[in-house]
Amino acid sequence: DDRPAASRSNSSTIHCLLPQPLFVTMKLAIALTLAASANAFAPTNMAGNHATQLNAMKDDMAKVGAAALAGAALFGATLPAQAITKSELNQLSYLQVKGTGLANRCSEVIGEDTITPKSGSRLTQMCIEPKAWAVEEEIGKAGKTEKKFVNSKVMTRQTYTLEGIEGSLLSEGGNIVFKEEEGIDYAPTTVQLPGGERVPFLFTVKELVAKGNGGSFKPGFQMGGDFSVPSYRTGLFLDPKGRGGVTGYDMAVALPGLQSGEEGDAEMFKENNKTFDIGAGRIEMEVNKVNSEESEIGGVFVASQSGDTDMGSKVPKKILTKGIFYAKVE
Repeated sequence: DDRPAASRSNSSTIHCLLPQPLFVTMKLAIALTLAASANAFAPTNMAGNHATQLNAMKDDMAKVGAAALAGAALFGATLPAQAITKSELNQLSYLQVKGTGLANRCSEVIGEDTITPKSGSRLTQMCIEPKAWAVEEEIGKAGKTEKKFVNSKVMTRQTYTLEGIEGSLLSEGGNIVFKEEEGIDYAPTTVQLPGGERVPFLFTVKELVAKGNGGSFKPGFQMGGDFSVPSYRTGLFLDPKGRGGVTGYDMAVALPGLQSGEEGDAEMFKENNKTFDIGAGRIEMEVNKVNSEESEIGGVFVASQSGDTDMGSKVPKKILTKGIFYAKVE
């Protein structure tokens, strides 16, 4: 026995004091405990977990639709872990929704029916959820520069979905026309380019007038139109120098020498003179799910709009957004 004398003595003392069956039982229990501890630190079955995640992703992709998947594959969108219908969402309490991200997601529509709006119908509870973002950038290659949309990552927390949008449904030449009137129709959003540059913009569909290609909502129905893009900043916003559109300083107080006279002010004219710029955007939507029993429609969209101008001091970038939408015909 290579153990120290004190250790051998203690072991012999315990062996003598305890009955033989009890001593053997204790040794067996200690051995089982050590084996369980070793198994706890052993590698888990990663292959099985990975296969489960892949199957879940395939199910989600099938639910979103082919058009949205094309945009998701191009811009690397993250798909929801589990789709939920409007009726299921209405059954949840505030505490059940809080902290889950469900409030930032549009409901799923099940069915491929047909809904023909009647005179005086409205599109209500409209939800527009972005899934992928891209920013137009000038990329140089072989001595030439060309404009391309670059994949970007959203930096805003889960508050970028438009919700509760309402508007009237009209008929022009037998085709449906949707005119947006009210709702949470704007959401300040910031995306980040691969190089680290962050691009803020006001995701919106304000004053949208979307014209359709038919008189009924059914799978394959398309509608699109132009909308207004208000300024990302309002007149009350003050920049780091205390300058604003309707309040604050007229010029940077710390730099009076650069702003005295016409020539000095010309260099910082755009920085000092804040403006509330209104841009333009366009959205194209395609319906792929219709539930006539619940009067629900759902589908995918692609929107293009201008970004933030920093109240007139910067040239706005072009933002491309892809995602899904939900609405109810009433």
